[in-house]
Amino acid sequence: MSSAFVPEAAAAAVLQQSEPIPSDAVSVEGPNFDNSLNLQDLLKSYERIGFQANSFGKAINIVNKMRNWRLSDEPLTPDETDEYTSPSVRSETKCTVFLGYTSNLISSGLREVILYLVKHKHVSAIVTTAGGIEEDFIKCLGKTYLADFDLDGADLRRRGMNRIGNLVVPNDNYCKFEDWVTPILDAMLSEQKDSGITWTPSEVIRRLGKEINNEESVYYWAYKNDIPVFCPALTDGSLGDMIYFHSFRSPGLVIDIVGDIRALNNMSLKAKKAGMIILGGGVCKHQIANAMLIRNGADFSVYINTGQEFDGSDSGARPEEAISWGKIRVGAESVKVFADATLVFPLLVAATFARDNDNSTSTK
Repeated sequence: MSSAFVPEAAAAAVLQQSEPIPSDAVSVEGPNFDNSLNLQDLLKSYERIGFQANSFGKAINIVNKMRNWRLSDEPLTPDETDEYTSPSVRSETKCTVFLGYTSNLISSGLREVILYLVKHKHVSAIVTTAGGIEEDFIKCLGKTYLADFDLDGADLRRRGMNRIGNLVVPNDNYCKFEDWVTPILDAMLSEQKDSGITWTPSEVIRRLGKEINNEESVYYWAYKNDIPVFCPALTDGSLGDMIYFHSFRSPGLVIDIVGDIRALNNMSLKAKKAGMIILGGGVCKHQIANAMLIRNGADFSVYINTGQEFDGSDSGARPEEAISWGKIRVGAESVKVFADATLVFPLLVAATFARDNDNSTSTK
């Protein structure tokens, strides 16, 4: 015989009462395409969509705080040095922005996005890997082409085509790179012998940026705008191959990594505010984060990568791990966006550094 009463245990389980919602809680809401939305309206809507869109929206807010901060926003402290007591100096003192990225991103079309940031002095320093250096110069000498992830490796090898994900680079481009870079290495060795100069990786990159003399190059603009580019793993790529070959033909070139770690760490130490924007993982991520330790952590941090933390790698580590090491300050603003940087970084730049160039009129 059935009962007219709902079982009390079932009702209690299904119909459990909620606690009151906090007054500052934000409801989930996506973009309304019935309204006329421009790019900035659309990107603004991400912060309420949820999941990684929410993290992306947070990244936009953090980068905008990073780029808009001025020392004049902070109260003048009793121990401030004379250099930073002037109101005009304080209003012009900005956050020091460290940009890091892996080499494949220069191989991709993100190169042009990074070039924009360097050309317009939106970043203070760069840390990347050897491929992130050489591929920029190689692109000035020959094109990289769209391809497919599934191409046969043996066939590509036979044809002299090098695959980077779903991109291909003709091996002839690397031969052109050797022809271009070898005389520069000769000149650097001669200058080292004549004047006693010891080249650091960043000085090597600066020299190459000067020699390429091409406005399509990221490192040409870094040279022009005096933005240091650090590459702790300078020999881990084609440039290393060229240096290796050069050491047989003309031995004696010395590259000093100690000078660069002093320069990078001192830059971090002297920053009144420091921000990290890191695309990918590996050397570029940890070298910047470790430099932040020198100043007891970054003030603003944005990670964009697909790495996972279950294997204990620094590449996959979330900001909370960096806080435990003192590489991000306790209470600082930080976020990790789990995404392919080629998908989201152009949008992040459009919503932040390039926003002043957006001529569209907001609907709001």
